[in-house]
Amino acid sequence: MRRVYHVQARWDSEGGVWVAESEDVPCLVAEAESPNALAKKLCILIPELLEMNGVLESGSGPVEFVVRYEYEQNGVVALVRGTGCYFRIGKEETVVGAG
Repeated sequence: MRRVYHVQARWDSEGGVWVAESEDVPCLVAEAESPNALAKKLCILIPELLEMNGVLESGSGPVEFVVRYEYEQNGVVALVRGTGCYFRIGKEETVVGAG
């Protein structure tokens, strides 16, 4: 059974960037100017962090992450859920999923 890693991304209006963090992925903190740019960064960072922190072993199979984007303006909160890329730990190949 495949594990899905959950990531929360919030819009930082002062910095003008999306900031992502996750309790599922140790040491994950990333930022980017757009959700697409953030997703590309996460496709690289998440497998590296999972392997470096011993959460997954090299060659352990495909992994999926889901990002919950949160944007608040004038007291109104918009939530969007997007799927991230599938990747194999220890392989060069990465497939980015649209979500």
